[in-house]
Amino acid sequence: MKQIAKTRRLTLDALLISLALVLSLVERWIPLELIIPVPGIKLGLANIVTLFAVLRLRPGEAVLIVVTRSLILGVISGPTTLMFSLSGGLLAFFFMWLLSHWHERSMTTIGISVCGAAAHNIGQVAMAGLVLEEPLLLMTYLPPLLLTGLATGTLTGLSAYPVIKRFAIAQDIGGQIKVTEDKA
Repeated sequence: MKQIAKTRRLTLDALLISLALVLSLVERWIPLELIIPVPGIKLGLANIVTLFAVLRLRPGEAVLIVVTRSLILGVISGPTTLMFSLSGGLLAFFFMWLLSHWHERSMTTIGISVCGAAAHNIGQVAMAGLVLEEPLLLMTYLPPLLLTGLATGTLTGLSAYPVIKRFAIAQDIGGQIKVTEDKA
């Protein structure tokens, strides 16, 4: 039974990593910079998966999803993408995980998502400042990114909400993972 539970959990993690990777690649095709003139702006679609993982899986699994997605993107797109993806993704995970302890009590899914988007932007701009040796980048580039992160974090939270609300990952007595539908 334990082997079946491990296999199911591994399969779920692999599916979520694949989904996050596909969403990351798809959002590269969306020319958001034509609408909002902020270089490098993205919708953060992969954060839908991260948010789901933070709220419905174990913390280690959520980190695994973020790191694996970043590593694969790094192999595809190069070391700069890897550095930016890891710095933003891990900082976003950390803040979303902290806030997840208050989920549904005093923190909504959208609130957690917006904070995650802000943390992601801070992590990426801090990494850019380090790589470019330009510390003023935080003061000049971060404010417009935080404003757009408010919008994209809200959209991500709205997109993730029905999935998070509807499905709960649970372990039954036999240790098997099952996806149960929340009727509420």
